[in-house]
Amino acid sequence: MQFLHDLNPLYVLSGFAVGALVGMTGVGGGSLMTPLLILLFHIHPSTAVGTDLLYASVTKTGGSLVHGFNRTIDWRIVARLALGSLPASLLTLLFFHFLAIDPATMNALIARILGVMLLATALALVFRKRLLASYSRRVGVLNQTQTIGFTVLTGVVLGVLVTISSVGAGALGVTALILLYPELPVVKIAGSDIAHAVPLTLVAGLGHLISGGIDVGMLESLLLGSLPGIILSSMLAPRLPDLALRLILAATLTVSGFKLLT
Repeated sequence: MQFLHDLNPLYVLSGFAVGALVGMTGVGGGSLMTPLLILLFHIHPSTAVGTDLLYASVTKTGGSLVHGFNRTIDWRIVARLALGSLPASLLTLLFFHFLAIDPATMNALIARILGVMLLATALALVFRKRLLASYSRRVGVLNQTQTIGFTVLTGVVLGVLVTISSVGAGALGVTALILLYPELPVVKIAGSDIAHAVPLTLVAGLGHLISGGIDVGMLESLLLGSLPGIILSSMLAPRLPDLALRLILAATLTVSGFKLLT
């Protein structure tokens, strides 16, 4: 009964909306949820980041199960990303713990940088064909060794950014994977990104939990809404045309970008 008493309908609704976006696009977790908690619900930034990380870990586990059942996850990509992101996340946690650096200033700076990057990514997705053509002319086709190396490096960047601000896993991960693996459909890129986010957000979230930056009651409400949202949308994602997914993703990134900048 205490569990039902602690539930907040607005948190449940917010969890469902963000979970649905994550299931369809692989984007929307930290880039929407953290600004939503801070700006709309006036949650302290450190608490919002920590709670969102554990929320994302549980939510994306549900999405990963559905994507795995639909075979829309490339586990090679997941392993390569995790090879860079998990050590980077642990090192970032240790860095802030031992040096006692206040993350608020760094979080604000990264949020604004990411806001610009999300808007640029949205435009890039709308003009994806032109971007890929230009990328192919200038960079050419990467060999397997280069692709693996850049994927691991992408994981390192994601590990640092997600641990500090909870923002970046979906937006930056999906964008990088589109460029590194242009032959894959968007639904498989989204599925791989969701699967990789599970261990990354779990490690980073547990680090914040140890420092006390978690609101358990809020986490329960968010999960009650997000799990049905991500499961339903993950089932729908393989049936949506590639163009529709890209437009949904672009719209999600645009909203995220404006939220972060304002």
